[in-house]
Amino acid sequence: MTTATTAHAVPARLDRVRPRKTRLGLVSGGLGAYWPQFPGLRGVLEESARYVTGRFEEQDCQVVDAGFVSDPQESAVAAETLRQADCDLVVIFLTTYLTSSMVLPIAQRTNVPVLLIDLQPTEAMDHANTDTGTWLAYCGQCPLPEVANVFRRSGIDFRSVSGYLHDENAWRRIGAWVSAASARAALRHGRLGLMGHLYPGMLDISTDMTLLSSQLGAHVEVLEFDDLRVRVDAVTDRETADRVALAKEIFALDGSVDPDDLAWGARVSVGLDRLVADFALDAMAYYHRGLDGELHEQLGAGMILGASLLTARGIPLAGEYDIRTAVAMLVSDRMGAGGSFTELQALNFRDGVVEMGHDGPAHLQISSAEPLLRGLGVYHGKRGYGVSVEFDVTHGPVTTFAVGQNRDGSYSFIASEGEVVPGPLLAIGNTTSRVDFGRDPGEWTDEWSATGTGHHWALCVGHRAGAIKAAAELLGIEFIRV
Repeated sequence: MTTATTAHAVPARLDRVRPRKTRLGLVSGGLGAYWPQFPGLRGVLEESARYVTGRFEEQDCQVVDAGFVSDPQESAVAAETLRQADCDLVVIFLTTYLTSSMVLPIAQRTNVPVLLIDLQPTEAMDHANTDTGTWLAYCGQCPLPEVANVFRRSGIDFRSVSGYLHDENAWRRIGAWVSAASARAALRHGRLGLMGHLYPGMLDISTDMTLLSSQLGAHVEVLEFDDLRVRVDAVTDRETADRVALAKEIFALDGSVDPDDLAWGARVSVGLDRLVADFALDAMAYYHRGLDGELHEQLGAGMILGASLLTARGIPLAGEYDIRTAVAMLVSDRMGAGGSFTELQALNFRDGVVEMGHDGPAHLQISSAEPLLRGLGVYHGKRGYGVSVEFDVTHGPVTTFAVGQNRDGSYSFIASEGEVVPGPLLAIGNTTSRVDFGRDPGEWTDEWSATGTGHHWALCVGHRAGAIKAAAELLGIEFIRV
């Protein structure tokens, strides 16, 4: 394993969007019959509940704390509070034994994914100094099988984490579910743009827009390149010059960059920003073929700079009309993993690596070094010419993440973990990375291709298969790991 490098620092004025915070509902509880029997018990449990609330608030969530419940009537009130809050994930903290009748209404009425947690005060009891009241603070796991049984019989999906209050392994597992809820929320509240048309012949990219809404909950906004054209027409020379200055601040410029091409890419970039803002888009896919150098062809050829800048800000753009990869990039970004537009480029059997990347857009926040703008006389396989982004993803653990589609139309999340390693790279204006999956590159390629992935995917930093699997579970779709 190589040592991970630090990602290249992107200037602060390339400000990231502030997406809707994940809304996490929390209710804690125990059996009210215990309180008169053991007067100090409830106070101990409520202190644990306050600690749990604080830990969730540290995860950059909007925590809706419905309080501490002791009977089914109080649970019903808490359920209504959480229902009205429109939560993305409801966490039920089993502080001690409670009956399943206290928990079922919360799951039924909120109708969102549920996480059950039981976190006892310490790693183990001090048995010699533990009386019944003290022991009851340790038996939050006691009702877990009961609640799980009732949820299964009621058709309620759930997951659970058992541990102790300061158990960092338990909090990592809890954090994975919060991250998954963030991904689910990004899609359920997301607005996806589709601009242009399918690259002719790319049948794997073809996507039913209705399924994006019905399976993922996202809104799909259909856009024309003319929506971009009118906004680019309105960009001033001063705005263009400022965007050129920003590009020079972020990128190294290869000698092949033509100043006029850079200025055009900058002008299109400003227009793209306005398009995204006007339609309140969270992600977008685009493609337009164009003909004989006309304006729409020029717009399509001028997209890479602006699309990369937007992707770095947390609004991912995918080329070649691949909206499913834009979804993967959006989920990756909300997980804090970046997510750069990627496809297979070559296999290196000598070094045991898969070389992958694309001619843009790139996620600049995960570049291993200062990204490069290179001038291209031709975009291979596409009309037009101009500037393209060249970079290598930060060295260290990475995950390939694709959204596949099955014969019945259902989506799947597909992931494989590897490591970006140093070595020779293409210098052709592509985002090339060398990924070592710890196995023969040909065998990996065969297995990856058999999953139902399209020929694009998101390359994201870190080993994220567990978090992607959790997100798939919350969305109710298949997960495939290679």
